[in-house]
Amino acid sequence: MTARSPRDRHEADQRGREGEAEAAMFLAQNGWQIVAERVKTKAGEIDLVAKRTGLVAFVEVKWRAQAASLADAIDERRLARVAAAVEIVWQDYATQGEDIRIDALLLAPGRKPTHIENAWMPFG
Repeated sequence: MTARSPRDRHEADQRGREGEAEAAMFLAQNGWQIVAERVKTKAGEIDLVAKRTGLVAFVEVKWRAQAASLADAIDERRLARVAAAVEIVWQDYATQGEDIRIDALLLAPGRKPTHIENAWMPFG
């Protein structure tokens, strides 16, 4: 893998922010309240935190220029990093005894968003 230039990293960050805004809109249109974006922890970042009655979802958003690339956008390593971040902050968001889960939302141009509920379900 080759190193990306600062310009490439900036463009990727910008596309990521646009994807997260699109994901937030999609979730809001489907009854979710977005309560936080880009929550940073020492273990990693949580893209979106969304709530609805009795449930808090920590959402990993992946945007790809080609829909075919979405199949590889989410993997166990990425979700484990999100799960580690969630372990640090979940109490800050599930303050009323809500259930929590980790979801993924996959986006690509010209394609309906794919919302994967319970994308991370650790064993043990």
